[in-house]
Amino acid sequence: MQELTELLAAAPGRIDAVGDLESLEALERELIGRESVIATMRRSLGSLPPEERPVVGARLNEAFTRIRELLAERRAALERAAEDQLLEEERVDVTLPLVDVPVGHRHLLSQTLDEVIDIFVSLGYAVARGPEVETSYYNFDALNTPPTHPARLESDTLYVDWGEPEDELVLRTHTSPMQIRYMETHQPPVYVVVPGRVYRADTLDATHSPVFNQVEGLAVDADITMADLKGTLAAFMRAFFGKERTVRLLPHFFPFTEPSAEMHVSCFNCDGSGCRVCSNTGWIELLGCGMVDPNVFEAVGYDPAAVSGFAFGVGVDRLALVRHGINHIKHLYENDLRVLEQF
Repeated sequence: MQELTELLAAAPGRIDAVGDLESLEALERELIGRESVIATMRRSLGSLPPEERPVVGARLNEAFTRIRELLAERRAALERAAEDQLLEEERVDVTLPLVDVPVGHRHLLSQTLDEVIDIFVSLGYAVARGPEVETSYYNFDALNTPPTHPARLESDTLYVDWGEPEDELVLRTHTSPMQIRYMETHQPPVYVVVPGRVYRADTLDATHSPVFNQVEGLAVDADITMADLKGTLAAFMRAFFGKERTVRLLPHFFPFTEPSAEMHVSCFNCDGSGCRVCSNTGWIELLGCGMVDPNVFEAVGYDPAAVSGFAFGVGVDRLALVRHGINHIKHLYENDLRVLEQF
């Protein structure tokens, strides 16, 4: 009983001195655990005289209860202190200024491409997309481009896989292959635009890049004429450029259109007086166009006697250059924030 009295006298000080929950658990095992003095005494009660057992048992229970209460109080205090510390560590000062995270925006080419598409959608055109890796059949043969045409040379076209003409794979040189793919699965009337990246073995200069963006347009219906083509392109140019720029159509040749033409726009850099951007001509080539060649209709099973149509391909990059007065196409691809943040 003397040992129990000493235990009870020392317990409050020992418990109050504990500084963390882990140490408190260890002290609890020592004071009232299975190997503690109290537990050992309880196991030896049977060896005491019968008349002493109730007195010793009651004293043991009182000591056990008192020590357990002291432990519970200290545990609650330690838990509150730990919670207070956590709240302090995670405290947020709501009076601090917000972190200014810069907000990004769409690239100028994406803006231009979407605007071109929106203009033609407003004119009643559907939108279609096709693969960037094409077969020679869709890129050339079905578009009335003979095997001897210089555009099929490696100096102009990037080949992915050589082989038989029907198996050759190329990085598409224009979005025109979707003319064929679309007409193969749709009957006239057809009014569709095809946006996408195209690839050519071009040398980089102010207005040319080996990779650029193009929008192909195709209209097929009964009695479509060259006047419809000119009117459509004129409406597009007015919607995109306004009335500040002058445009002109010049005769040209494309294997898949007949007659064919190029549309030029007055140079944005020199206002038509001549500079290095326009090769001193005062004009920048903007797009190629023309009436769909009957051979193209025959390749997709259309009757050239029953339908006619026009097609055009416009370079989105050049549209952006002309509208915003950017003097080199490389600025669209270098991701220089000093340039991109202007748009």
